[in-house]
Amino acid sequence: MAPMPGTAACAFASAAELGRVARRIRDSLGLTLAVVATRAGISAAMLSRLETGRTSPSLETIVSLAGALGVRPSHLLQEIGIEGEDAQLVPAGQGLEVVRRGTKRGHTYHLLAAQRGPQKVFEPFLVTLTDKSEVFPGFEHPGTEFIHVLSGKIVYRLGQRSYHLRPGDSLTFRGDIAHGPEKLVKVPIRMLSIIIYGELPDRVT
Repeated sequence: MAPMPGTAACAFASAAELGRVARRIRDSLGLTLAVVATRAGISAAMLSRLETGRTSPSLETIVSLAGALGVRPSHLLQEIGIEGEDAQLVPAGQGLEVVRRGTKRGHTYHLLAAQRGPQKVFEPFLVTLTDKSEVFPGFEHPGTEFIHVLSGKIVYRLGQRSYHLRPGDSLTFRGDIAHGPEKLVKVPIRMLSIIIYGELPDRVT
């Protein structure tokens, strides 16, 4: 599937916004690039690229950087998207591209909303998978996850069970059960993935 026009530029703009927030917080704390990079467990060169929007951070890097700056991860993402009154608009192709732990190529995770409140309630992603040869790890996280397949076909693993999903199929499950793509049957695959945080139910009904 060919990328939509302007997607690269929009992703760059979103990464640049995150970088500006990180730089502003670092400057306000009077911390050097080297100190924050060491605290976050990344190189100073990588932090410089993040602050100038020349690279998109992984989810793990966002969490580590937020910890190094003493803020919540959502605070770094607060200026992603266009906010109007009580709504937040992220135009097509402008979701911040991030990388999930263990995934390597042929896929993208675009964050579709960045919460501005003190507590993270949910995270919506548009997931695109294109490389049949990639082996995915089992993801685990707090909360409940909802996925809805938009295109393609996939075998999705949840604990000891496998689900064959086609366009229009949805799957809801506890995030603390190991899960993830098992087989990419027909690519490209596009899925909406929404992680809802809070207390986990005893079972999904």
